[in-house]
Amino acid sequence: MSLDIARFIAFSGLTAAEMQINLAASNIANADTPGYTRKTADQSSVVTGGIGTGVAITGISSDVDRLLLKSLIGATSDLGSANVTNSVLSELQQLFGNTSSSGNGTSGTSLANTLASLEAALSSLAGTPSSVSLQSAVVNAVNDVAAQLRTTSSGIQNLRANADQDISSSVDSINADIKQIAALNKSIKQEAAAGQPTADLEDQRNTALQDLSSYMNVSYFTNSSGDLQIFTASGQPLVDAAAHTMSYTPSTDVTAATSYSSGGFSGITVNGVDVTSQISSGKVGALITLRDKTLPAAQDQLDQLAQQLKSSLNEVSNQGTSLPPPAKLTGSASVPDAFSATGTVRIAVVGQSGNLVSYKDIDLSQFTSVTDLANAISGSGLTASVDASGHLSITATTAGDGISINEMTSSVGGSNGPGFSDYFGLNDLVTGTGASDFAVRGDILDGNAPLPTSTLDPSATLTAGNQVLSPGSAIVVNAFSSALTGSTKFAAAGGLNATTGTFANYAAAIVSSVANKATQATGMLTAKTTAQATYANSMSAETGVNLDEERARISALQNKYSSASELIQVVNSMFNSLMSAIQSG
Repeated sequence: MSLDIARFIAFSGLTAAEMQINLAASNIANADTPGYTRKTADQSSVVTGGIGTGVAITGISSDVDRLLLKSLIGATSDLGSANVTNSVLSELQQLFGNTSSSGNGTSGTSLANTLASLEAALSSLAGTPSSVSLQSAVVNAVNDVAAQLRTTSSGIQNLRANADQDISSSVDSINADIKQIAALNKSIKQEAAAGQPTADLEDQRNTALQDLSSYMNVSYFTNSSGDLQIFTASGQPLVDAAAHTMSYTPSTDVTAATSYSSGGFSGITVNGVDVTSQISSGKVGALITLRDKTLPAAQDQLDQLAQQLKSSLNEVSNQGTSLPPPAKLTGSASVPDAFSATGTVRIAVVGQSGNLVSYKDIDLSQFTSVTDLANAISGSGLTASVDASGHLSITATTAGDGISINEMTSSVGGSNGPGFSDYFGLNDLVTGTGASDFAVRGDILDGNAPLPTSTLDPSATLTAGNQVLSPGSAIVVNAFSSALTGSTKFAAAGGLNATTGTFANYAAAIVSSVANKATQATGMLTAKTTAQATYANSMSAETGVNLDEERARISALQNKYSSASELIQVVNSMFNSLMSAIQSG
């Protein structure tokens, strides 16, 4: 072997050792850098003319198990979904309150507890039906239920609106990841073409891929040219030769009626294609499910409670009447003109103290239209009319007189139909179409009209001037109590099966349903956190930096470096001796 070859071998070994020492030092420095993987130098022998002439560093790489990475990507997507679901359902559970009392004597905060307070107020009123203060307490208790229904409904819609806004911000984050991956694809190809290492860039790309997967489920592969290509579940490209960003416009107003299926929420689009239904995991997948399914289900349950409560309370309040009686009654229900009913209703003109002025017992079976019925009611101190929307109004024609109704045997639309006053909504206690607008009738809440707990005398005949209204009737108050505590049929709603029971029990079932979902979400989060951590730890063990190993590696490389340096010194000495011998000879 010539001295030149020996020196070349020593220099190549020195250079290789130096590069590997620098690489090990870089590994140590980046040990805590997120997404960084341990880098190793690819070293090979240099052979010239069949003779080994040294070593060369041919590349820098990191050994990433592609199957393990794919498992980690999937687990990251599942964890992103579980995190969001747990967070939102925890907020929903707090919104619905709890049914149990705390150790410090504080009662539960749920609708079930508020309904129980209403039951207690009615029980107190039943003992003294004419008490103005106890009637006011009942009105306040009903208003507390109404306020809680509205607040809870509003809270659900706020959660949906927040989810919708989070979808929008998440789409922005997705687009940032998509652009970064496309840019890294370009850089990796450029560096590879120039013979430069690309391992660090690949780490950055894998980190961006993991971040993207935390927002949505994706499929991906690396093609023969080194490009990482990413697609939605059905194959819509997100990254191929270019970045294909998503578009989304959040809703400006979210109500219980707002839905994706009806166009209330826009679709998430890529290249003009709606991919909303393709996003089933990750943060965005969970937000879509919460916004469009989970939270609307809770709203449906709340609406079922509100609608049945309204129906039951108004059915009872329409059996009663107010004292002093109102000068005008206007129905809350918009009804068709076609009319079919059986039985008799009593409508009376009554003075402010409850004394009879005049009355009519009307056989409802004689009428086939509301217009004809209104004409029959008019006369003897009364006038009745129907507006264009189908609302019946009855007015006392003499100042100071009022109107009282006893539904008697009336039944509209069949033998089990609502009574006359209930059908038209003439003495409703509460208004609204669902939980979002459930409210005590304005004039009753303001104190301008009393609670309709009086009853018009049902005797076969009445005499003008006689007292036909009492200040309060235990019959009506007890009917309110029975409506709350008796068996009410509730339709299937929001995942709850159809059932029969009290309002407090149904409210408790809603709270329990939400609590169960929150508990399941917490359990799911724990499981997904464990799964993701397992894959992440496996990835770290395989590709992460072990400081002790790197230090030992540097120590061994330093020995190699010293040996190569000593060899160079020996070769140089031999070369100098040879030159001196040649010169002296």
